[in-house]
Amino acid sequence: MSEIVKDKEDYVVTLTDISLKYSGQKNEIAAIQDINLDIKEGEFICVLGPSGCGKSTLLKIIAGFLRPSCGEAKMDNSIISGPDWHRGVVFQSPTLYPWLNIYDNIAFGLKMRKFSKSEIKELTNKYIELVGLKGFEKHKSYELSGGMKQRASLARVLVNNPRMILMDEPFGALDALTRQNMQTLIRAIWTKTQNTVFLITHDVDEALSLATRVIVMSSRPGRIIEEFNTDFTHNISGANHGEIRYTHEYMNIREQILKIISGQSEEIRFS
Repeated sequence: MSEIVKDKEDYVVTLTDISLKYSGQKNEIAAIQDINLDIKEGEFICVLGPSGCGKSTLLKIIAGFLRPSCGEAKMDNSIISGPDWHRGVVFQSPTLYPWLNIYDNIAFGLKMRKFSKSEIKELTNKYIELVGLKGFEKHKSYELSGGMKQRASLARVLVNNPRMILMDEPFGALDALTRQNMQTLIRAIWTKTQNTVFLITHDVDEALSLATRVIVMSSRPGRIIEEFNTDFTHNISGANHGEIRYTHEYMNIREQILKIISGQSEEIRFS
């Protein structure tokens, strides 16, 4: 039976032969090279790789913050030419306006898009409740913990109902317990909303416990050198989170990923 080839229009984002170079002090430096990636509707993709391999560069190209030196980045078959609310970004450090309270921070994008007052109120309250911040609407960001700030940042993205959520190490600055709670939250939200998620992390266990596909990048210039299709996130609940991590399949994939990243790190050390 011949293989069925899907049309590019079936994907939310397509990256074709993407490379990006930037000017160094002496010569050009290649950040990423020959990236080809098709992202399906509703996927949860986690990206791993050694430090400096271009993970954040790749995210910024999808977000529209950077233009590739060559190749094409498309969303819904149209060239990505700049930032767009259809691609919401959550950074490692919460990007909340300190002079606004949590309600107004979350409502900000809707106000800029000229939603009616009633729509703004309904949607903002909906997402405040979804991320567990009900009762903190009038607080300023500096009055909240790191985890609560990140919940507010997530709600500010979600309220705009983007096609895709881009997350650049969103839990990296959080303590272990808060980080696990945030992973549980984003998994629950993704399961409920079926948004397409693209998340960068250095944590192999975080990637395996969240992703439906794990992408591993090489040392600079960053290339995609391995992909793993996973479904651990569908089987994880609060009660069995630890049990999943000790299954043979989980440990096998985890070991493969660690070996790949370790090998890339050795290349960096001795290059």
